[in-house]
Amino acid sequence: MYLRGMIVGAHVPSEDPLGHAEAVGAQCVQLFVGPPQSWKKPPPLPDAEQIRESSLPVYVHAPYLINVASPNNRVRIPSRKILAQTIERSEEIAAAGIIVHAGHAEDGIPRGFMRWRKVFEELETDIPILIENTAGGENAMGRKVEVLAELWENLADFDVGFCFDTCHAHAAGEELVDVVERVRKATGRIDLVHANSSKDPAGSGRDRHCNFADGELDQDILFAMVEASGAPAVICETPWDGIAADVAWLRDQL
Repeated sequence: MYLRGMIVGAHVPSEDPLGHAEAVGAQCVQLFVGPPQSWKKPPPLPDAEQIRESSLPVYVHAPYLINVASPNNRVRIPSRKILAQTIERSEEIAAAGIIVHAGHAEDGIPRGFMRWRKVFEELETDIPILIENTAGGENAMGRKVEVLAELWENLADFDVGFCFDTCHAHAAGEELVDVVERVRKATGRIDLVHANSSKDPAGSGRDRHCNFADGELDQDILFAMVEASGAPAVICETPWDGIAADVAWLRDQL
């Protein structure tokens, strides 16, 4: 019996995601519907129908380039466009949620709040949008819990989901003993956990994921964060060669 029904999955390649899920023992998966570092519209997935009809919950990670909080029109406008296109592809596979990095606002965090609000005012989808905490960056919208709390206050009129990344919290320099409790107070809930260790020490601001046994993040602390989240699902985004062991370890702990 898994803790509170929590299922454990993995970020898998977009090609044959269901086959890769089976190979690593994943009960849910996360994938990109297009190149993660491209502004180009994601192409239709060749096995979209198979994915949609599968009983396996499928989460979509939006491209890393997205920064809807940016004051730069050449970044913010394409970010909104590629997010809308990602939503379109995600609807084709009946995704369980779309994860988007919180981004940063070079002209000040308060202006970023307004730009995020604009995104939700224009959204037209039934798929939950899950904003994810981030590891570093100046004027970051999701590095510090107190900023997340302000962001959620500005988005109080909308049903906004949250994805908590253990590596990002570690890299951001948050106190991990109570970070999940503080995040849940700020956002109301945690819909998904990204369970990752880190190649770098706490507070580095560097987003470099590592397998559980090889990282700087103590495994007991990592699991304590997963356990405290109360999320329905957890996704491992660790290096592929060791991801099956990470999935198995988490399932054993649960």
